[in-house]
Formats: sequence, structure tokens, C-alpha cells
Amino acid sequence: MAAMLLTGHGDIDKLVHHRDVPTPTPGPGEVLVRVTATAKNNTDRKAREGLYPTRDKGEVTSFAMGGSPTLTFPRIQGADVAGRVVAVGEGVPASRLGERGLLDFNLYPDARRDLNLMPDYYGHGADGGFAEYIAVPSEQFHHVPNPELADAELAAMGMCSYQTAYHMMTSARVSAGERILVTGASGGVGTALIQLCRIVGAIPYAVSQRDKAEGLLALGAEAVIDRGDLPTFVERVLEATGGAPIDAVMDLVGGEMTDRFIDTMIVDMRRRDSYPRLSIAGASGGNLSEIMWTRIYLYQVQIFGVSHGTREEAEQLVDWIRSGQLKPVLHAAFRLSALHEAERYFVNRGSDYLGKIVIVPDSQWREHGAPFALEGRA
Repeated sequence: MAAMLLTGHGDIDKLVHHRDVPTPTPGPGEVLVRVTATAKNNTDRKAREGLYPTRDKGEVTSFAMGGSPTLTFPRIQGADVAGRVVAVGEGVPASRLGERGLLDFNLYPDARRDLNLMPDYYGHGADGGFAEYIAVPSEQFHHVPNPELADAELAAMGMCSYQTAYHMMTSARVSAGERILVTGASGGVGTALIQLCRIVGAIPYAVSQRDKAEGLLALGAEAVIDRGDLPTFVERVLEATGGAPIDAVMDLVGGEMTDRFIDTMIVDMRRRDSYPRLSIAGASGGNLSEIMWTRIYLYQVQIFGVSHGTREEAEQLVDWIRSGQLKPVLHAAFRLSALHEAERYFVNRGSDYLGKIVIVPDSQWREHGAPFALEGRA
């Protein structure tokens, strides 16, 4: 089969397109999926560049939650896979053949449904979807027949973004009526957070660029706060909320913004009904933040580190997709053979970028990719 192989840590030259990679065979309890679309995530780039240090800030590494690294080379990346079941392994009913579905991207360490302590995923600890085929556990390939959703749109609602977003919310116990600040709101996790807040009845306030406000408001944001002009950031957030403090921050940015985000929650503790909560699942603005710990413990700020989610959360998300409560935010599709181009576009994306990029195997391009290509590309 054709596949894009990651051959080591480094730049995009470490991604090599091969047309003679062995097609996987489904084992017991598995299905073989013909990939029709796989969403691109920021974790693809960060894993490739080795940007997941946990001790030495200059360390080039990736996840090693179980004590040893699981990213080995060559590796096929791509976590958010949509496609069709074309073969089944032992113990899987033949009735699943032909099903269109979406992969729960997690490599779960055990069978627990409400806990995931060693997060790993397809495209990192096992081969992912930047290929023509992938073999995965049948119970994690969820049937989503919805004819109103194209395969590229289904991939754009993949679990890497939506499950991360939902786990940020469940960890921080987000509830109906609460004011939630969503940072990095124009990306995959950010747009998922806006929708999920509305589903549970919370009120999302989006932090993004001004020229993305129209799209974010249409998605459900109560207001969009320009991330620029740091000295006035807190005042502008409070203006949007009518002076009420933010109840919880869903942070994908970090860096020098972290203190500002905390400030939006602790301006007047008398007006709060719950503890300030900071849920963190990204650091696009920098991996290091300087925070006065006295501000954390005196104001009783609760901090939640979030990576991935649980089986229960994945199943809830699939239910919301099937019922039409979650909508795709698809930016564009690229051919698998043009993954280098997609990586460059992703890193240098302009102000019109909102939502997800998906990667479509060349053999599936005409049906599943071409309708969503960037203008001027075929």
C-alpha cells in the first residue's frame, strides 16, 4: 500500500512517501479499514520534531508515559481516521464489512472505561492513518453512517481534537451556565470546545484573531476576544462578560498568556460560585509559564493537565456526532503524497484558517478529497 513514513525526529524531510509498504492484516478482534480521510493534528508535528520534553526543556523526545518511548521509526502518523471496513479478524462479525466509521485514536493501556493514565495513540505508539489501510480494534472503530457527512468532514471531527476538548471540560467539571474562556479557539480543539460548551449549556468566550471572529461566532462563541494587546486583555474579557469573572479556562496556549488567563478568573472572588479552574492541553504560545504560586493557592486555582480522554468520553462524542449535535469544521483537504505541502501550510497558515486539514490517500482523492481542496488545487 501507499503510506507516508516518518523516518526519524526532524523536519518534513523525515516524512517519506512509499508505495510498497505491506498492507496490515487484521488480528483477532480487529478490523482492516480502507482509509478515506485522516485529520491532521498539531501533535503530528510536535511528535515529529520531538517537542514533548518532561524533564529537560531542551530534550528531543516524545511520549514515554509507561516508562519507555513508544514512538519508533519508521512510523505512519495520523490519528483521526475515517474509512470503510474491508476485512475482519477472528471474532469480528462479517456484518461489519462495508461500515463507514471513525476511529477512537487512543492506545488504551487497559480495559478501564473511565480512566486513561498512560495516553498513547495511533500514529505514535502504533501506525496511523497516513496510509491506504490501517488495522484497529473493532470496538474502537465506531460506525457513523450519517449520509449528510462526507468522509473528510467525519475525519475533521476526529477524537484527537474532540476527545481532548471534552476531557478538558470533564476534568474541570464544566457545567451549564458557566462562563468558559477558550484559548487557541480557531484550531481543532478550540472549535470543538466551543461546540461542546454549547451542548452542555456552558457559555464559551473565544480567544483568537479578530478576523476569525465571524466564523467563531457562527460556531457558537458568545464573544471573540482579540489575543493581542496583552495589557488590556483582562479588561476586554470582562467587558465581554459584563464584568463577571470567567469560571474556567480551557487553555491551549500557555507561555506568557497563562497569568492573564488566571487573572480573568480571580478579579472578584465574591462573585464566584465555584473554584477557578485552569484546564491545560496545549502550549502553542510557549512550553514555560512563570506563575506566582501564592496566586494559585491563595485564590484556590485548580489546575488540570489533560492528554486524550477515556472510552466513555469517546462513546459520548460518537453519540453526539450521530445525532447531529456536533458539526465538522473542515478547512481543506490535501493528497497523502502532498503531505509536505500540508505540513508547510499548517505551520504557516494565514488568518483565514479555521478548523481542520485532512489528508486523503491519492487513490481516494477524486471522491473524498477533491471536493474539499483549497481553491486552485485539484
